[in-house]
Amino acid sequence: MTAAPPPHELALVLDFGAQYVQLIVRKVREQNVYCEIRPHDTPVDQLVALRPKAIILSGGPASVYGEGAPSVDPALFNAGIPILGICYGHQLMAHLLGGRVEPGTTREFGLTRISIGDAGGEGLFADIDREPTCWMSHGDHVTVPPDGFRRLAASSDGILAAMGDDDRRLYGVQFHPEVTHTPFGPKLLRNFLYKAAGCRGDWQSAGFVEEAVGGIRETVGDGRLLCAMSGGVDSAVVAMLARRAIGERAVCMFIDTGLMRLGEPEQVQATFGELLGDSFIAVEAAERFLGKLAGLTDPEAKRKAVGETFIRVFEEESAKLGDFGFIAHGTLYPDVIESGGGATARIKSHHNVEGLPDDMRMTNVEPLRLLFKDEVRQVALALGLPEAIAYRQPFPGPGFAVRVNGEVTREKLDIAKRADAIVREEIESAGLDREISQYLAALPDVRTVGVLGDDRVHGYPIVVRAVVTHDFMTADWARIPHELLGRMATRIVNEVRGVSRVLYDVTTKPPATIEWE
Repeated sequence: MTAAPPPHELALVLDFGAQYVQLIVRKVREQNVYCEIRPHDTPVDQLVALRPKAIILSGGPASVYGEGAPSVDPALFNAGIPILGICYGHQLMAHLLGGRVEPGTTREFGLTRISIGDAGGEGLFADIDREPTCWMSHGDHVTVPPDGFRRLAASSDGILAAMGDDDRRLYGVQFHPEVTHTPFGPKLLRNFLYKAAGCRGDWQSAGFVEEAVGGIRETVGDGRLLCAMSGGVDSAVVAMLARRAIGERAVCMFIDTGLMRLGEPEQVQATFGELLGDSFIAVEAAERFLGKLAGLTDPEAKRKAVGETFIRVFEEESAKLGDFGFIAHGTLYPDVIESGGGATARIKSHHNVEGLPDDMRMTNVEPLRLLFKDEVRQVALALGLPEAIAYRQPFPGPGFAVRVNGEVTREKLDIAKRADAIVREEIESAGLDREISQYLAALPDVRTVGVLGDDRVHGYPIVVRAVVTHDFMTADWARIPHELLGRMATRIVNEVRGVSRVLYDVTTKPPATIEWE
């Protein structure tokens, strides 16, 4: 069954396997236009039925002439919907409409300067410098645009950088406007959305509240909903939405897995016990989780073990309270994408997406699954949650099960938790907790030689990880002052028994993920 059109303006991104497809969605939403991803092979009639104001064709690793290259029904270009093709999407549009795409004699990767011609001065490139820099990443390129298209911009190598057909409102760009390395990208997307597609901009993440409340009421009906509480902003928002939607028929349950940060279970119980009253229930299950993780070393296996144990404990504990037909999770859009949503490859299975067992007895409810982290924070504030919850440091559902590499043991858990507490204390004391998006300590599954006093020790290294990010889909490592790093290292080695050295991770995402596993 085709989904009903949303109650607000909608832009769609057709996914051709682009690494950054979710960034396109995020950048469009920043222009106050709601946006979702759809597979590239979604039938045209289903796309049209959603009444999108605009469609964006993502980039991708394929060549339009390659065997099995992803494509779209050419009828899409005659549907009267404004379309913007990015990189591969640009090439595919040209190819399907009779233009020519060829392998480049020179490839363009990285920062490239382009020249905007007179034809590009209005519309797509309005109010943009005539010779801006942008991010290119391609081998093939369009050599002859289709009939009706004008050349809007060219790169310094003479390669067609942008084309457009104003009459049909079809446009293509060879560069990537969604990445930060294209500074004018947000302006170009806004020009496309507002000038070509006629969007008004009626999307605000804070305005999502009433839609989510209505969705929960419709889904749950007269049933009862169990909210899986972790203490983080995502599950807190879900709990507040559920309470607003169905009142006392929503019960919030927190499970202490033994895998949380030092002192956090006690903090969560105190905070939400006061906030939610009798509808908040805490369950101690650390021994059970540690037992399920015994002998497991593969991070995917550990994630799935944690996900299944979560569900089993929730099922057993909720049965003591009566029948619950539904269970709510704080699943976010990055969780869905990284778990293999759409055409993108699976990066890792999130415990609340791919880690859930197939034989669940409760129906899963995920009111936040189309939001990014910063959007959830805005919803939290709109719901009246305190800033301490809205801006709580992100923490993975499997907790230290994935921050401790290899088998999870009590000794390794204790080391990782104590080191992590020192990292958090130092960053917060330095006043950097709002500037750094996420910071943590991880424990690799190796031993390293060190010297403490006059003794040779064979202890663990601790990896400190701190990143700056806007949407948690890409991230840069945080430039922490050397003095602060030095204090962290000194304290960790001196105060945490079993640690022989401290390392700082300076890898961006990608190629790394934010978590260390």
